[in-house]
Amino acid sequence: MEKLYLGIDIGSTTLKAVLLTGRGKVKHSLYQRTRPVGSGKIRCSGACSRCGACNFGALRQTIDDFLAEAGVDGFDKISCTVVTGSQIIEDTKRFIPYDFRVSEVSAHVAGARHYYPDCRAILDVGGQDSKAMIYNPKMHMWNSKMSGICAAGTGAFLDSVAGKLNIPVEEMADRANYDSDLEFSSVCAVLSATSINKFKNRYPLSEIIGGACRAQARTIMSGVGELFLNYKGDIIFQGGVAYNRAVAYFLKEITGNNIIIPEFHSVMGALGSACLARQFTELKGKLKENIDYFGSPKQLKSVTLRAKSTKADFLSPSDAPLVWRNLFFPAEILNALDVRMLTLETYAALFARGQRRIKKAFDRAACKGFSGETCSFLRVLEGTELPKPVFGVSTSQPCQQGERIFRDLVRTYDVEENFFSLHTPLSTSSHAVEHVAEELEAAVSMIEKRIGRKMDSKRLAEACELSNEARYYSKLCNELRFNSPPLIRGTQAVYYAAIFAQSWGKRDLVEINKTLYRELQERRDEIGDTIAIDDTHRILWLHLPPFYDSSLLDYIEMECHAPIVFEEVNFIGWEPLDPTDPYRSLARKMLTVGFLDPTQRVKVITERSREAKFNGCILYNHGFGRCSMSDSSFIKHLREELNKAEIPLLVLDGDCMDRTIDPCSTYTKISAYIEALNENRYGNIFGPLSANAREANQ
Repeated sequence: MEKLYLGIDIGSTTLKAVLLTGRGKVKHSLYQRTRPVGSGKIRCSGACSRCGACNFGALRQTIDDFLAEAGVDGFDKISCTVVTGSQIIEDTKRFIPYDFRVSEVSAHVAGARHYYPDCRAILDVGGQDSKAMIYNPKMHMWNSKMSGICAAGTGAFLDSVAGKLNIPVEEMADRANYDSDLEFSSVCAVLSATSINKFKNRYPLSEIIGGACRAQARTIMSGVGELFLNYKGDIIFQGGVAYNRAVAYFLKEITGNNIIIPEFHSVMGALGSACLARQFTELKGKLKENIDYFGSPKQLKSVTLRAKSTKADFLSPSDAPLVWRNLFFPAEILNALDVRMLTLETYAALFARGQRRIKKAFDRAACKGFSGETCSFLRVLEGTELPKPVFGVSTSQPCQQGERIFRDLVRTYDVEENFFSLHTPLSTSSHAVEHVAEELEAAVSMIEKRIGRKMDSKRLAEACELSNEARYYSKLCNELRFNSPPLIRGTQAVYYAAIFAQSWGKRDLVEINKTLYRELQERRDEIGDTIAIDDTHRILWLHLPPFYDSSLLDYIEMECHAPIVFEEVNFIGWEPLDPTDPYRSLARKMLTVGFLDPTQRVKVITERSREAKFNGCILYNHGFGRCSMSDSSFIKHLREELNKAEIPLLVLDGDCMDRTIDPCSTYTKISAYIEALNENRYGNIFGPLSANAREANQ
């Protein structure tokens, strides 16, 4: 009996299915628009193929009908079923008995390679997102980029235009004027009607359609086309939008590359899933099972101590004068002055998991005129009642928006005369060090006058010595983690955030870092030689994590089995402080901490990645590139340097505080990235082979 493989792609607007024979021939295919079914309450009958009253039931009924049309009597006659698509959720398996789920990116790559085995560039444009995929010969893997939360540059835009013009979307290519000079924005699929309304009674219909199709092509390229920069060759164009020949025409005009539309372009995700089903069948019994790189998931004592220390600093009653600071003003100085310290960004992050409180803060900030364009950390501060300080200190870099918000806050709390903003140059030169050292002394002088107390030079020297001691143990932790298999889950370690501790210069941090080092050593001894460095992926997490929950990092480590072995917020790269010259020493520390100078930051990330054998870097792009610590120019520079080091970079757009604007494509991006790493390291997208399978292959 011939083996059959089923691939199913459930997208935002369409359902696709492909039945593939063991010889790689398409036996049957399906492309169908999806829509909600039924209304009111539904009582589940448990007979999905006969009922079809709910959305999942209708889906199962459609697939059963599809199989029947192909002469297949049910799922038990299918050798393997693989699914993909943005609408696959946990409950899907109750209705569609599939064997494996893959990312849309891997599915589309497999589909394209089925007919074009030598292809190097693929562009998929569906109803909800766009995806660019290109083969990197240096890394021996496929790199990909997906569009974000906006529907511009997707099929939703063309649907919107067609609806406004009252024409079927399928007729747009035939009715377009390919020489149209009409220009209008496709920057927002929802607001595209504004542009259409402006032109529809003033220009011929063909002109408007031609302009819309060209705008669509341009927006596709502005969203994901960066991946094709400097590429010359064929681009395989697939997805529902590939039905529109006009968009393909303008893509060729814009890119200068030949655009190929495959015969099965609309079902390439389902086709690729069927191809991967065949590969998965061949690997059954050979893949490693019960993968666990971390052993006991217990919380480390040091991580708990670090969190408790921060909360105690913020929430414990104290008679000491309160000073606001941002993350980058030296904590050693304020600890030496024996003031109570409130690091505003960290204070905001403490409330991230109380989403009701966060929502109220955002509402209040909105009423004050701060829109979603403003950093969510800063909106929380603007929308929260803060304890009034006697003084405030900030730095002009790296967060310029933060410095401006701090100025607004000190005006609001009537302490504008008691605020010092330290100008921090983007340089580590001796001139820059002298400038910052003078600024630090000026800040201390102002604080002394306000609190009526002089800085004790011995106390400042002691703070520098304690900082050096804490640094020593942090460096030991760094070196141990760089040269070991995974010792601690990144989900825990990223919230440790050593460089942002406000306990630098205090005995507390020395003891906490010492405890962390001891716990890491114990874990290293426990692992012994059971796991080697090269046995796992080694992911570096860049910038901050989402603070509202840890599910994203849990998914990477526990579902995708890709350990986050280090985090940028725990890099300790500055030289020891000189207690006899504290202000210059602290100036050097500030300028080399890692976030102020983008060029130095890129250099440090690249060098450490080579040193620690990281095979992947993930940057959480807080604020969708509006944050100056992960803006487009920084990302471009970082990607270029990591490419030279043959280390792929994944950029995840999102927000550290506001979970409501998390793109639905985030988990797809992660899955696609890890699957590409799997293929590079293990020879397949599914994961590592068992020990027996590895031995058999040698």
